[in-house]
Amino acid sequence: MHLFRYTSFMVDIAPILNVHFFRTDAGNEPVREWLTDLPREHRRMIGTDIKTVQIGWPIGMPVVRKLDTGLWEVRIDLGDTIARVLFTVVGSDMVLLHGFIKKSQKTPATDMATAKQRKARL
Repeated sequence: MHLFRYTSFMVDIAPILNVHFFRTDAGNEPVREWLTDLPREHRRMIGTDIKTVQIGWPIGMPVVRKLDTGLWEVRIDLGDTIARVLFTVVGSDMVLLHGFIKKSQKTPATDMATAKQRKARL
């Protein structure tokens, strides 16, 4: 259960962070593409938790966990599975670097490496 979660009455609250998708040199947005392949209900739940971070930043566990210098994860419980969206904050922008469905206890090294490479390109 989240201690703080975006709800409809928060619509009038100005967000602290602007949310952006990481964009490759070719113009692709990997996190957006990953999201489009998920079921609609999962997309809604992920969006709700990203909105929670956007409005409540800085926010900690259980919604957000710091992974490395300038790198955090949004922790999303989808009921039947768990998703993670790795992000960084640049000024007042939350940049969504990488998203994945978690299948192991620890964040896989390949997913961390992907997020770190994308962060370095900003």
